[in-house]
Amino acid sequence: MQDIAVIEDAAAAEASLDPIRARILAELAEPHTATTLANRLGLARQKVNYHVKTLEQHGLVELVEERRKGNMTERVVRASAAAYVISPAALAAVAPDPSRSPDRLSAHWLLALAARLVRETGALINGAARAEKPLATFGLDAEVRFARPADRAAFLGELTASLAELISKYHSEAGREHRVVIAVHPSITEDGDKS
Repeated sequence: MQDIAVIEDAAAAEASLDPIRARILAELAEPHTATTLANRLGLARQKVNYHVKTLEQHGLVELVEERRKGNMTERVVRASAAAYVISPAALAAVAPDPSRSPDRLSAHWLLALAARLVRETGALINGAARAEKPLATFGLDAEVRFARPADRAAFLGELTASLAELISKYHSEAGREHRVVIAVHPSITEDGDKS
């Protein structure tokens, strides 16, 4: 089971977003049969089996084992990942694109940038998995409190200058390109309020 699977296919995204199938995927963090799932969810076994087969067709559920039970074969399945992210690639025709939003201080540009990050990182993760190779990445997450809006502006100015200097120092025409994404936005607390 993967930690996080990135869904790039529109049909797989649609299958995962069905409320019953989403509940099934959550239950399948642990292996189950259609019968045990039906009991846990309060649904008919045939209905659960239908949804499990659909999820399996899209690679969201995997077979753990088959075992004989009386005159039938019982299939034990589990989710293929502990969590799923739907890539904007699944909605390619309407996916956000940072190049279509010239205002780099807008929340819309930041969201389009985040969507590109999910799309590109998802493609890299899926490609590395197919090639059975590791993927080297780095992420940094921090919070800072600004006493005044002027402090935020000064921070962004220094951050931009420092990053430009660092990029200039290490950038080479040879070698593999890497994308650097830095985002600054107000934090949201667990209950959804701005902190």
